[in-house]
Amino acid sequence: MSHKALSPRIAAGTAAAPTPNLALVFTGLVLSVLLAALDQTIVATALPTIVGDLNGLEHLSWVVTAYILAATIGLPIYGKLGDLFGRKSIFLFAIVVFLIGSVLSGLAQNMGQLIGFRALQGLGGGGLMIGAQAILGDLVSPRERGKYMGLIGAAFGLASVCGPLLGGWITDAWSWRWVFYINLPIGAVALAVVATSLHLAKPHGARPRLDYAGAALLAVASAALIMLTTWAGTTYAWSSPQILALAALTLAAGAAFVRVELNAPEPIMPLGLFRNRNFTVPVLVGISVGIAMFSTISYLPTFLQMVNRATATQSGLMMLPMMGGLLLTSIGSGQLISRTGKYKIYPILGCAVIIAGLVLLSRISDTTPYSFTALGMLVMGLGIGMLMQNLVLIVQNSVPGRDMGAAISAANYFRQIGASFGIALFGSIFIHRLGNEMAAAPAGPGGAGEALGGDINSLSPAMLRGLPAPVQDFVASAFGHALPPIFLLSVPVVAAALVLGLFIKETPLSTAVRTEAEEEV
Repeated sequence: MSHKALSPRIAAGTAAAPTPNLALVFTGLVLSVLLAALDQTIVATALPTIVGDLNGLEHLSWVVTAYILAATIGLPIYGKLGDLFGRKSIFLFAIVVFLIGSVLSGLAQNMGQLIGFRALQGLGGGGLMIGAQAILGDLVSPRERGKYMGLIGAAFGLASVCGPLLGGWITDAWSWRWVFYINLPIGAVALAVVATSLHLAKPHGARPRLDYAGAALLAVASAALIMLTTWAGTTYAWSSPQILALAALTLAAGAAFVRVELNAPEPIMPLGLFRNRNFTVPVLVGISVGIAMFSTISYLPTFLQMVNRATATQSGLMMLPMMGGLLLTSIGSGQLISRTGKYKIYPILGCAVIIAGLVLLSRISDTTPYSFTALGMLVMGLGIGMLMQNLVLIVQNSVPGRDMGAAISAANYFRQIGASFGIALFGSIFIHRLGNEMAAAPAGPGGAGEALGGDINSLSPAMLRGLPAPVQDFVASAFGHALPPIFLLSVPVVAAALVLGLFIKETPLSTAVRTEAEEEV
């Protein structure tokens, strides 16, 4: 091991004091993960009410984009800061920032304020998932870590699927402002538990030189890429000057970032990690999972509301089979990994099951019974549950402690980038297919063409319910034929991930906590 890897500050920063109250600490970590995951989806069903109240329909997408953008930029920065300055203080800082952003978002009086406060909230949210995973890596041995990571993965999946359902219920029962205020009691408990129960050694030694240039370039590249994936195919055409300029900015900033990282004393994203097969392969597989998982979760509610005529709350309940499958395999695979010490099979098997789920979902239509749709969602959830948190476990087990935060944050960062790109690409393909279906609308007085007015972008479940019954049937048929085939687009991507999974090197999972292992080294 190099002298740099044994620097006093880094070694101390990764060493964890014994934690007898692990169950209490883990409860605080899970609550934090719930907060981070929930706020990516809970706002979706409240958006129509929010924009109506604040009179800002034209800025609707930025309420979601601002959070995702800030959280994505913050992922690698939080990971590196935790490695350098100690995970507990950085994690507590992230919780506080998230809660302040939540309070201010609930108090927002116009769309400009809400978008700004959502960005602040996202800036805190980006550190919650990373901090929880990295702290767990310090407190629990790799062999035991599987069952804990399975519960964290289950919490993330639960929040991702149930967020829209909870958001709709809170908006209907109380007020859209409580979509943000609901974070306060949960966050306060997490903050108190972590602050009083978590004990990690504090870093000491010379103050490290921070990679300001790398952080700035990564922020620029991430912002350009997220805006590109948000606007491409919807607000602007893929070949428009705006999208091409964002693509050029992403490439230029990315190239400059790589050059800076190669020479930085403490890079935000250590490029040497990519020489580690068990880091690079899970990252690539994670990108594929991000594309398949988030595209499916994003567009299935649209199908359920426009084709099955479900309300927002009902569509959330109809997504429960996916959540059930995810919970089952996320917790189950974690338990099996802890008992057997074997983990390579789960990414491979998970990809195969996801492919089966995608094929099933591609076969649904406006005439398909819900039971078949539910089966497809169940299979999809089973596959995702085998993959998501276990990829992070592989990364945790394969990198040195001094880089664990940076490695975990990089894995999550690239998965988020994959999700954003997949949602944008498949969304634009779906809109194109829907336009072709709508072009066949019967013209003439009383026909679907006249009722729709030719503007498919303004179609919503509420608008659909106000149309004549024959027009509703036509629109449901159009959505039923246009949307499901896009699920097949993820199949080659996930199939490539399955092949990559074969190259994961299964190394024995140690039964020693990281502190003990580093003392032996």
